[in-house]
Amino acid sequence: MSKTAFVTIAGRTNAGKSSLLNAIVGEKIASVSNKPQTTRTRITGIKNIGDVQLVFFDTPGLHKPVNKLSEHMLNTVRESVSDIDAVIFMADCTKKINDQELELLRSLNNAKMPVILVLNKIDLLKNKDELAPVISQMTSELEFQAVIPVSVTQNNGVDIVISEIIKLAQDSVHYFPDDMITDQPEKVLAAEMIREKLLGLLKDEVPHGIAVGVEEMSEREDKDILDISAVIYCERESHKGIVIGKGGAMLKKASTAARYELENFFQIQVNLKCWVKVKEDWRNREGLIRSFGLSEK
Repeated sequence: MSKTAFVTIAGRTNAGKSSLLNAIVGEKIASVSNKPQTTRTRITGIKNIGDVQLVFFDTPGLHKPVNKLSEHMLNTVRESVSDIDAVIFMADCTKKINDQELELLRSLNNAKMPVILVLNKIDLLKNKDELAPVISQMTSELEFQAVIPVSVTQNNGVDIVISEIIKLAQDSVHYFPDDMITDQPEKVLAAEMIREKLLGLLKDEVPHGIAVGVEEMSEREDKDILDISAVIYCERESHKGIVIGKGGAMLKKASTAARYELENFFQIQVNLKCWVKVKEDWRNREGLIRSFGLSEK
Protein backbone atom coordinates (compact mmCIF):
# COMPACT_ATOMS: atom_id res chain seq x y z
CA MET A 1 0.00 0.00 0.00
CA SER A 2 1.33 3.42 -0.92
CA LYS A 3 1.50 6.24 1.62
CA THR A 4 1.20 10.02 1.60
CA ALA A 5 1.85 12.89 3.99
CA PHE A 6 0.65 16.47 3.53
CA VAL A 7 2.89 18.93 5.34
CA THR A 8 2.87 22.72 5.69
CA ILE A 9 6.14 24.60 6.16
CA ALA A 10 5.47 27.65 8.34
CA GLY A 11 7.48 30.24 10.27
CA ARG A 12 8.69 33.83 10.26
CA THR A 13 10.06 35.62 7.22
CA ASN A 14 13.62 34.73 6.19
CA ALA A 15 13.71 31.56 8.32
CA GLY A 16 14.61 29.46 5.27
CA LYS A 17 11.26 27.85 4.42
CA SER A 18 11.59 28.12 0.64
CA SER A 19 15.21 26.97 0.77
CA LEU A 20 14.12 23.89 2.72
CA LEU A 21 11.38 23.10 0.20
CA ASN A 22 13.84 23.40 -2.69
CA ALA A 23 16.36 21.19 -0.86
CA ILE A 24 13.75 18.49 -0.17
CA VAL A 25 12.33 18.46 -3.69
CA GLY A 26 15.75 18.67 -5.31
CA GLU A 27 14.71 21.45 -7.70
CA LYS A 28 14.30 25.19 -7.30
CA ILE A 29 10.52 25.70 -7.33
CA ALA A 30 10.28 28.47 -4.71
CA SER A 31 11.94 31.88 -4.91
CA VAL A 32 14.72 32.52 -2.41
CA SER A 33 16.23 35.84 -1.38
CA ASN A 34 17.34 37.68 1.73
CA LYS A 35 14.41 40.10 1.36
CA PRO A 36 11.48 39.62 3.78
CA GLN A 37 8.19 38.26 2.39
CA THR A 38 9.73 36.72 -0.73
CA THR A 39 7.05 34.01 -0.78
CA ARG A 40 3.60 35.53 -1.37
CA THR A 41 1.38 32.52 -2.02
CA ARG A 42 1.24 28.85 -1.07
CA ILE A 43 3.65 26.80 -3.16
CA THR A 44 3.29 23.03 -3.44
CA GLY A 45 6.36 20.80 -3.65
CA ILE A 46 6.19 17.02 -4.14
CA LYS A 47 8.81 14.45 -3.14
CA ASN A 48 8.44 10.73 -3.91
CA ILE A 49 10.54 8.24 -1.94
CA GLY A 50 9.74 4.63 -2.77
CA ASP A 51 6.03 4.12 -2.19
CA VAL A 52 5.75 7.29 -0.07
CA GLN A 53 4.60 10.61 -1.54
CA LEU A 54 5.36 13.70 0.53
CA VAL A 55 3.43 16.86 -0.37
CA PHE A 56 4.78 20.11 1.07
CA PHE A 57 3.16 23.54 1.20
CA ASP A 58 5.55 26.48 1.46
CA THR A 59 3.80 29.51 2.96
CA PRO A 60 4.48 33.25 3.30
CA GLY A 61 6.45 34.23 6.38
CA LEU A 62 4.75 35.45 9.54
CA HIS A 63 4.89 39.24 9.66
CA LYS A 64 2.88 42.27 10.70
CA PRO A 65 0.38 43.11 7.91
CA VAL A 66 0.85 46.54 6.35
CA ASN A 67 -1.47 46.34 3.32
CA LYS A 68 -4.13 44.13 1.73
CA LEU A 69 -1.50 41.90 0.09
CA SER A 70 0.03 41.26 3.52
CA GLU A 71 -3.39 40.31 4.86
CA HIS A 72 -3.89 37.82 2.02
CA MET A 73 -0.45 36.34 2.73
CA LEU A 74 -1.23 35.79 6.42
CA ASN A 75 -4.63 34.30 5.55
CA THR A 76 -2.78 31.85 3.31
CA VAL A 77 -0.68 30.74 6.30
CA ARG A 78 -3.76 30.23 8.49
CA GLU A 79 -5.55 28.19 5.82
CA SER A 80 -2.46 26.10 5.11
CA VAL A 81 -2.14 24.74 8.64
CA SER A 82 -5.54 23.05 8.61
CA ASP A 83 -6.54 19.69 7.10
CA ILE A 84 -2.94 18.44 6.86
CA ASP A 85 -0.90 15.67 8.50
CA ALA A 86 1.87 17.77 10.05
CA VAL A 87 3.58 21.15 10.21
CA ILE A 88 7.28 21.83 9.81
CA PHE A 89 7.83 24.96 11.87
CA MET A 90 10.97 26.75 10.68
CA ALA A 91 12.74 29.02 13.15
CA ASP A 92 15.94 31.01 12.77
CA CYS A 93 18.07 29.76 15.66
CA THR A 94 20.04 33.04 15.68
CA LYS A 95 16.91 35.04 16.58
CA LYS A 96 14.64 35.00 19.61
CA ILE A 97 11.23 33.54 18.87
CA ASN A 98 8.57 36.27 18.62
CA ASP A 99 4.94 36.54 19.74
CA GLN A 100 3.52 35.68 16.30
CA GLU A 101 5.52 32.46 16.19
CA LEU A 102 4.45 31.50 19.71
CA GLU A 103 0.81 32.23 18.95
CA LEU A 104 0.84 29.92 15.92
CA LEU A 105 2.71 27.18 17.77
CA ARG A 106 0.27 27.28 20.68
CA SER A 107 -2.70 27.08 18.34
CA LEU A 108 -1.13 24.06 16.61
CA ASN A 109 -0.55 22.38 19.98
CA ASN A 110 -4.14 23.06 21.01
CA ALA A 111 -5.33 21.47 17.76
CA LYS A 112 -3.15 18.38 18.47
CA MET A 113 -1.30 18.94 15.19
CA PRO A 114 2.05 17.10 14.93
CA VAL A 115 4.76 19.77 14.70
CA ILE A 116 8.39 19.25 13.74
CA LEU A 117 10.51 22.14 14.94
CA VAL A 118 13.35 22.86 12.52
CA LEU A 119 15.97 25.23 13.90
CA ASN A 120 17.74 26.59 10.84
CA LYS A 121 21.01 28.48 10.32
CA ILE A 122 23.09 26.52 12.85
CA ASP A 123 26.09 27.29 10.64
CA LEU A 124 25.83 30.93 11.80
CA LEU A 125 26.22 30.05 15.48
CA LYS A 126 29.70 30.70 16.84
CA ASN A 127 29.07 28.20 19.62
CA LYS A 128 26.75 25.24 19.06
CA ASP A 129 26.15 25.08 22.83
CA GLU A 130 23.89 28.11 22.34
CA LEU A 131 21.28 25.71 20.88
CA ALA A 132 20.66 23.83 24.11
CA PRO A 133 18.90 26.63 26.05
CA VAL A 134 16.83 27.52 22.95
CA ILE A 135 15.61 23.92 22.60
CA SER A 136 15.02 23.64 26.36
CA GLN A 137 12.91 26.80 26.40
CA MET A 138 10.81 25.72 23.40
CA THR A 139 10.18 22.16 24.59
CA SER A 140 9.33 23.20 28.15
CA GLU A 141 6.25 25.07 26.94
CA LEU A 142 5.36 23.34 23.66
CA GLU A 143 5.11 19.79 22.33
CA PHE A 144 7.00 18.75 19.20
CA GLN A 145 7.13 15.53 17.20
CA ALA A 146 10.85 16.19 16.78
CA VAL A 147 13.34 19.04 17.15
CA ILE A 148 15.92 19.15 14.35
CA PRO A 149 18.81 21.66 14.10
CA VAL A 150 19.74 22.18 10.45
CA SER A 151 21.68 24.30 8.02
CA VAL A 152 19.68 24.26 4.81
CA THR A 153 22.34 26.17 2.86
CA GLN A 154 24.87 23.46 3.74
CA ASN A 155 22.31 20.65 3.29
CA ASN A 156 22.99 19.61 6.87
CA GLY A 157 20.06 17.87 8.55
CA VAL A 158 17.62 17.99 5.61
CA ASP A 159 17.65 14.18 5.34
CA ILE A 160 16.63 13.95 9.01
CA VAL A 161 13.65 16.24 8.36
CA ILE A 162 12.56 13.99 5.48
CA SER A 163 12.87 10.83 7.60
CA GLU A 164 10.74 12.35 10.38
CA ILE A 165 8.02 13.28 7.88
CA ILE A 166 8.02 9.77 6.39
CA LYS A 167 7.15 8.43 9.86
CA LEU A 168 3.91 10.45 9.70
CA ALA A 169 2.80 9.23 6.26
CA GLN A 170 -0.60 7.54 6.13
CA ASP A 171 -1.79 4.65 3.94
CA SER A 172 -3.21 6.36 0.87
CA VAL A 173 -3.14 6.56 -2.88
CA HIS A 174 -0.75 9.11 -4.39
CA TYR A 175 -2.55 12.31 -5.33
CA PHE A 176 0.07 13.49 -7.83
CA PRO A 177 1.97 11.67 -10.61
CA ASP A 178 5.23 10.24 -9.32
CA ASP A 179 7.32 12.33 -11.73
CA MET A 180 5.69 15.62 -10.65
CA ILE A 181 7.62 18.01 -8.34
CA THR A 182 5.13 20.90 -8.11
CA ASP A 183 1.62 21.87 -9.11
CA GLN A 184 2.75 25.40 -9.97
CA PRO A 185 1.93 26.28 -13.61
CA GLU A 186 5.00 26.86 -15.77
CA LYS A 187 4.05 30.53 -16.25
CA VAL A 188 4.00 31.03 -12.47
CA LEU A 189 7.39 29.34 -12.07
CA ALA A 190 8.85 31.55 -14.79
CA ALA A 191 7.37 34.71 -13.26
CA GLU A 192 8.81 33.84 -9.86
CA MET A 193 12.27 33.22 -11.31
CA ILE A 194 12.21 36.70 -12.87
CA ARG A 195 10.95 38.32 -9.65
CA GLU A 196 13.63 36.58 -7.61
CA LYS A 197 16.38 38.13 -9.74
CA LEU A 198 14.84 41.57 -9.24
CA LEU A 199 14.66 40.97 -5.49
CA GLY A 200 18.36 40.21 -5.46
CA LEU A 201 19.32 43.30 -7.44
CA LEU A 202 17.00 45.99 -6.07
CA LYS A 203 17.16 47.66 -2.67
CA ASP A 204 14.85 49.15 -0.06
CA GLU A 205 11.12 49.38 -0.74
CA VAL A 206 11.14 48.78 -4.51
CA PRO A 207 11.19 44.92 -4.47
CA HIS A 208 8.10 44.69 -2.27
CA GLY A 209 6.09 46.71 -4.79
CA ILE A 210 6.92 44.42 -7.71
CA ALA A 211 4.77 41.73 -9.30
CA VAL A 212 5.60 39.77 -12.44
CA GLY A 213 3.13 38.35 -14.91
CA VAL A 214 4.08 36.05 -17.81
CA GLU A 215 1.76 36.91 -20.67
CA GLU A 216 3.11 34.49 -23.27
CA MET A 217 5.07 31.27 -23.05
CA SER A 218 5.36 29.09 -26.13
CA GLU A 219 7.89 26.81 -27.79
CA ARG A 220 8.68 27.46 -31.45
CA GLU A 221 7.67 24.75 -33.88
CA ASP A 222 10.75 25.13 -36.09
CA LYS A 223 13.41 25.60 -33.37
CA ASP A 224 14.14 24.43 -29.83
CA ILE A 225 13.51 27.90 -28.40
CA LEU A 226 11.06 28.87 -25.66
CA ASP A 227 9.68 32.38 -26.10
CA ILE A 228 8.64 34.08 -22.85
CA SER A 229 7.07 37.55 -22.61
CA ALA A 230 6.79 39.01 -19.12
CA VAL A 231 5.51 42.25 -17.63
CA ILE A 232 7.06 43.62 -14.45
CA TYR A 233 4.57 45.72 -12.51
CA CYS A 234 5.66 48.34 -9.98
CA GLU A 235 3.75 50.87 -7.90
CA ARG A 236 5.36 54.18 -8.88
CA GLU A 237 6.86 55.88 -11.91
CA SER A 238 10.04 56.46 -9.89
CA HIS A 239 10.24 52.72 -9.22
CA LYS A 240 9.81 52.02 -12.92
CA GLY A 241 12.91 54.07 -13.62
CA ILE A 242 14.87 52.15 -10.98
CA VAL A 243 13.76 48.77 -12.36
CA ILE A 244 14.76 49.75 -15.90
CA GLY A 245 17.97 51.46 -14.78
CA LYS A 246 20.22 53.83 -16.66
CA GLY A 247 20.11 52.96 -20.33
CA GLY A 248 18.10 49.83 -19.44
CA ALA A 249 21.06 48.35 -17.54
CA MET A 250 19.14 47.05 -14.51
CA LEU A 251 16.38 45.41 -16.56
CA LYS A 252 18.96 43.82 -18.85
CA LYS A 253 20.95 42.48 -15.87
CA ALA A 254 17.87 40.96 -14.22
CA SER A 255 16.56 39.54 -17.51
CA THR A 256 19.89 37.93 -18.34
CA ALA A 257 20.15 36.31 -14.89
CA ALA A 258 16.55 35.10 -15.13
CA ARG A 259 17.11 33.71 -18.64
CA TYR A 260 20.04 31.58 -17.45
CA GLU A 261 17.93 30.11 -14.64
CA LEU A 262 14.94 29.54 -16.93
CA GLU A 263 17.14 27.70 -19.42
CA ASN A 264 18.58 25.54 -16.67
CA PHE A 265 15.13 24.69 -15.30
CA PHE A 266 13.30 24.07 -18.59
CA GLN A 267 16.35 22.61 -20.35
CA ILE A 268 15.80 24.63 -23.51
CA GLN A 269 17.10 27.86 -25.02
CA VAL A 270 14.96 30.79 -23.82
CA ASN A 271 14.16 34.05 -25.57
CA LEU A 272 13.00 36.29 -22.71
CA LYS A 273 11.44 39.71 -23.24
CA CYS A 274 10.47 41.90 -20.29
CA TRP A 275 8.48 45.12 -20.08
CA VAL A 276 7.89 47.38 -17.08
CA LYS A 277 4.50 48.94 -16.29
CA VAL A 278 3.11 50.99 -13.39
CA LYS A 279 0.06 49.90 -11.36
CA GLU A 280 -0.17 52.43 -8.57
CA ASP A 281 -0.66 51.07 -5.04
CA TRP A 282 -1.56 47.62 -6.41
CA ARG A 283 -0.84 45.93 -3.08
CA ASN A 284 -3.96 47.60 -1.67
CA ARG A 285 -6.20 46.92 -4.68
CA GLU A 286 -8.12 43.66 -4.39
CA GLY A 287 -8.77 43.34 -8.13
CA LEU A 288 -5.09 43.61 -9.01
CA ILE A 289 -4.04 41.26 -6.19
CA ARG A 290 -6.42 38.65 -7.60
CA SER A 291 -5.31 39.26 -11.19
CA PHE A 292 -1.70 38.63 -10.16
CA GLY A 293 -2.80 35.35 -8.52
CA LEU A 294 -1.82 36.53 -5.05
CA SER A 295 -5.10 36.12 -3.18
CA GLU A 296 -5.87 32.98 -1.17
CA LYS A 297 -6.82 29.97 -3.26
